[in-house]
Amino acid sequence: MRAFVQRRELLLGLAALPVAARIAGAETYPSRAVRILVATSAGGGTDLVARFIAQWLTERLGQSFFVENRPGGGNNIGTEMAARSPADGYTLFMANTVNTINNSLYQKLNYNFIADFAPVANVMGTPLLVLVRPPLAAKNAAELIALAKANPGKLNLASGGVGSTGHMSAELFQMMAGIKFTHVPYRGEAPALTDLIAGQAALMVSTTGSSLQYAKAGTVRALATTTDDPVADLPDVPPLSKTVPGYRADAWSGLCAPKGTPSQIIALLNKEVNLAMADPKIKERIASLGGVALPGSPQDYGRTIAADTEKWAEVVQFSGAHVN
Repeated sequence: MRAFVQRRELLLGLAALPVAARIAGAETYPSRAVRILVATSAGGGTDLVARFIAQWLTERLGQSFFVENRPGGGNNIGTEMAARSPADGYTLFMANTVNTINNSLYQKLNYNFIADFAPVANVMGTPLLVLVRPPLAAKNAAELIALAKANPGKLNLASGGVGSTGHMSAELFQMMAGIKFTHVPYRGEAPALTDLIAGQAALMVSTTGSSLQYAKAGTVRALATTTDDPVADLPDVPPLSKTVPGYRADAWSGLCAPKGTPSQIIALLNKEVNLAMADPKIKERIASLGGVALPGSPQDYGRTIAADTEKWAEVVQFSGAHVN
């Protein structure tokens, strides 16, 4: 009997070791380098925000935080890699709006974004711009809607790809305004903008980071922003919600960790990211991308993820878009 009790106590002790190790690790975190996985190519808005935060955390926490880009598969390669990483705080993930779109866009994923990740902190929100080529006979959103209703399906809508934030934001516009464009997807926003400027497409909904310079120069005409937050460099461009009440779409980038990451680590990272959001230099860098800082708790960010997942599922269904 005594041998049985000793064996049971030993097994219980062994079972508790991983939990104890995680708690001990959280108390000394970080004790080595931390990577931040980004599922997009270098140079995009999500990548640049990850690098701002990596530099801040490196300077504040005394260990190297570095960005590793794993693009491909519509964000899914890097996202799955992050989801399968150990939940010890030494692999983090800079997510974006596309992660909430992919949940319903793809018929099969090898991960579940909500179930496999713990929200840490939202970082940046970016409005998009409703753009048209200057010769188009639409000087504002109301005129664009009227033109689309008079010519259903005849206006070509360029986008950075099926399921991109710009594509889905345009589908939301069509759904709420009762209009129809013909979608022409490209392999990224840059070639889509090139064809818009060249007159091969009539309109596009694009992130400010990609299109702000063209809108400021007048190469394309910005009719509206997709959020109620003004774009500092385009103060005269009104929100689309003034013409389509209730409309809102934005591109956000936020920090996540694999589900099961110790709460102490998440709390520490959230605190530091929020401090970064209050730093004038970081705010200036975010503004240079056309974005605004989004301080808040992990719970705030979790609510954003849940709400966007539900919203974009409805838009995906409306659009009929899907990827096998």
